Amino acid sequence: MPCFKNAREINEVSLQDRAFHYGDGCFTTARVRHGKMELENLHKSRLQLSCERLMLQADLSCIEKTLAVLQQQFLQVNGTLKIIISRGEGQRGYSLPDHPADVWVFFYPQAVDDFQIEKIKSGVLQQALGLSMPNLVGLKSLNRLEQVLLKHEADQRGWNEALVTDVQGTVVEGVSSNCFIRLNNTWVTPELRYNGVHGVMRAEILSRMQQHGIQCEQRFIDLDDIAKFESLFFCNALSPMKVVTELNQHALNVQPCIELFNILQLDQIH
Repeated sequence: MPCFKNAREINEVSLQDRAFHYGDGCFTTARVRHGKMELENLHKSRLQLSCERLMLQADLSCIEKTLAVLQQQFLQVNGTLKIIISRGEGQRGYSLPDHPADVWVFFYPQAVDDFQIEKIKSGVLQQALGLSMPNLVGLKSLNRLEQVLLKHEADQRGWNEALVTDVQGTVVEGVSSNCFIRLNNTWVTPELRYNGVHGVMRAEILSRMQQHGIQCEQRFIDLDDIAKFESLFFCNALSPMKVVTELNQHALNVQPCIELFNILQLDQIH
C-alpha cells in the first residue's frame, strides 16, 4: 500500500499531526481505473467545498501529481485511492496553525472491473445519528466515530450494510453509503439537511435520473415509512448499487432497482 504526502512517497506520520490528535481534516475514497479517478470532478468539488468549510489551505493538484508517480511505479494503476486532507502539524490546543494543509494519498491496488449489481440482506440499526453542526453537514470529515459504532452493530447483526436513522426519527443513509428508496411507486432519497454525507455516487445517480426524466424526491422519510418501503438500494463511490432483498426479514422488490441500474447505465461510471 503506497502512501504519499504532498505527492512524495512516505511511510511515517508526525506525532504532532492534527489528523491524529483531533481528526482535523477531511477525506474521500475513490475508485481509480487505468490511472484515472472515477467521478473525479465530483470528488474534487467535494474536497474543495470541505476545505473551504474547514478553512484548510490544500493544494489538490497533489492528487494528479501522485497519480503520475503511481503510473511510473505500476503497469496498471487500478484500485482504490483514499485521499486525506490533514491540517498538518500543530502545537497543543485547538487553535489553527497558519500553514498549508497536507494532502495524503493512499493507494490500494486491486483488479477493477465494470460495476455490477450487488444483492444483500439488511435491516435498520438501533443506534441513531446525531445532528451535525451546519458547517459540517454533508462533509466527510476525519471524525467517523459514529460510523465506527454503527458498523460494529451492523457486523454483529451480519449485515454488509444497514439503514441508519437519526435522533429525530428520520432515515438518513447507510453506514458507509447513501440510499434510494422506492415508496408509493416513486423514487425517494433522504433530505440531508441536518446530517449525513453528500456522496458523489448519490450526486451522479441524481444527475442521471434527471437526464432520463426519472422523478426522485429529496425529502425527510419518517420511521413509520420504513414498513412501506417497496425497494431499497445503497450506493457509494465504490459500489453504485447494493440492492436490498430483505429489510428486517421483510422481502423487498428488487426489480425496480435492476431496471434503474440498466436505464442509468450504472455499470459505466467514469
